[in-house]
Amino acid sequence: MATINADVILLTDTDKHELSRRVGRVRTEVRDQVRARIILHAARGTPNQQIADRMGVHVDTVRKWRSRFAADGLDGLRDLPRTGRPPVFAPAAVAEIKALACQLPAETGAPLSRWSHTELATEAVDRGVVEAVSASTVRRWLNEDAIKPWQHRSWIFPRDPDFAAKAGRVLDLYARIWNGKPLSDDEYVISADEKSQLQALHRRHPGLPPAPGRARRVEFEYRRGGTLAYLAGYDVHHARVIGRCAPTTGITPFTELVEQVMTCEPYASARRVFWVVDNGSSHVGTASVKRMRDAWPTAQLVHLPVHASWLNQVEIYFSIVQRKVVQPQDFADLHALEDRLLAFQDRYNTTATPFNWRFGRTALHDLLDRVNRHEQAAA
Repeated sequence: MATINADVILLTDTDKHELSRRVGRVRTEVRDQVRARIILHAARGTPNQQIADRMGVHVDTVRKWRSRFAADGLDGLRDLPRTGRPPVFAPAAVAEIKALACQLPAETGAPLSRWSHTELATEAVDRGVVEAVSASTVRRWLNEDAIKPWQHRSWIFPRDPDFAAKAGRVLDLYARIWNGKPLSDDEYVISADEKSQLQALHRRHPGLPPAPGRARRVEFEYRRGGTLAYLAGYDVHHARVIGRCAPTTGITPFTELVEQVMTCEPYASARRVFWVVDNGSSHVGTASVKRMRDAWPTAQLVHLPVHASWLNQVEIYFSIVQRKVVQPQDFADLHALEDRLLAFQDRYNTTATPFNWRFGRTALHDLLDRVNRHEQAAA
């Protein structure tokens, strides 16, 4: 009787391929494998009871999935929507806890610098938002909106009244434009700065190299071997670094760096060399511009806005130096530190390519618009 009333299953090539894939795939859910096997057996004309006996399931299970496939094809093998357990927490409570996570703890009177999942759960109970809630539940709610109150990023508001104009001309130089005209092949852009207070720390005991299952180990205690400054000029469009070390920063060491760059080719015979610098004491103000022009008529000093060293591309190179050369600090003396810095500089120049700088005038305008909106909202 069951055989006579069983739904007839006819498979297309696509159906066969998909069902066979579900059966043979290791990561397929067990329930999906069972349903696929039932349909493949049914397509061969196997009665429902025989299918149930072979697969160790109830005949009603075979009948259900055979009937659903006959009616809806592969879509019929999906689970039907279920109402599920009613929510334990009201949407308003969830929204209130998310809003709490978006506030600084100090604004709520909590003696904390940042929220954690556990502290948010405790605070929500103390405020009577919910009777009880676990930290894992709070974590799940915050993950839904990518809220991470335990993290923070630092930034500084532009306070230079001419920020847009000063930053814009530097960004133009990075795009090989000056005063609205493209730079010629014999014009260069040098991004320069100093990395000061580099310490020659000598570990009291030798470190251990990495090994299988063990990270590199560096002795905690050290002896101080003094400090030095690393000054560098980075050719923005040719990815070439020219640098030197000095006992400290200042006008004299920076002047020596400029001389080192301007006396070597192709900068010695260049039509113009633009020097992008921040407002450090070594090269600040109009006096530094005049000093540069008097010493090197083809060189032009271009200052960044105040607190905008992040627009100086040499800072990217310095970050590479910090990761690859300086840390972890273990140098016998200052000479060893200087030798490492200059050797890395030569190594870098052999393979370096220009940085993929994508922050242009459009991005600058968007940033300043966001800052203005933030200040207006705060006011």
